[in-house]
Amino acid sequence: MKKAKKSTGYFCTYTLIACALTCAGCDSLRFAPTEAQKQNAWLHNRTAIVASETAKSENTSEKLQDLTKLSELQSRAFVSYYGLPEAFPQAETAEDILAQSNQQLARTALTESAERPDVWQLADSAIELAIGVCALLGGVYGTRAVKFLKEAQTKSKALKEIIEGNELFKKQNESSASAFKQAQQNQSPATRQIVAEMKS
Repeated sequence: MKKAKKSTGYFCTYTLIACALTCAGCDSLRFAPTEAQKQNAWLHNRTAIVASETAKSENTSEKLQDLTKLSELQSRAFVSYYGLPEAFPQAETAEDILAQSNQQLARTALTESAERPDVWQLADSAIELAIGVCALLGGVYGTRAVKFLKEAQTKSKALKEIIEGNELFKKQNESSASAFKQAQQNQSPATRQIVAEMKS
């Protein structure tokens, strides 16, 4: 019985550590590639292939030919990473590739690639998952872990509300923004880092 309680405690501890690591590195989390991003990666590969063939057929310098060959090889990695699109853009010739629709596709893919998951939603989902796992395990340690996680969830929501309220105050009262920042100067470096991460 003691062994089961001890392993439950370890599991809850590991779950908490995993949640903390997930939430701490949210900038590295990204959405799965969209169809536009997959099409753009494939189109980049086609662009590199056509550029390499053009450089060779136009007898450009050996250096330019080598660069375009390398670009073609490198672009294959992007297609492998993103995956093949469901629909392939028209890209047989240089004229096809340079079409306005393909240039718009590149801009769309660029915008979509900059999007990141909402930090607050990720943290809340991770805590909900940990609460579910600990509740399934039950026992004294599971119950304690659930209580701890629910308190952490409440504190996380409170922190979000405070940060959002502060940001709204600064926007609505620009003349007081410098006084507000000065009042926050005594925050510890750890607190400043947390707030900065939460704001972004």
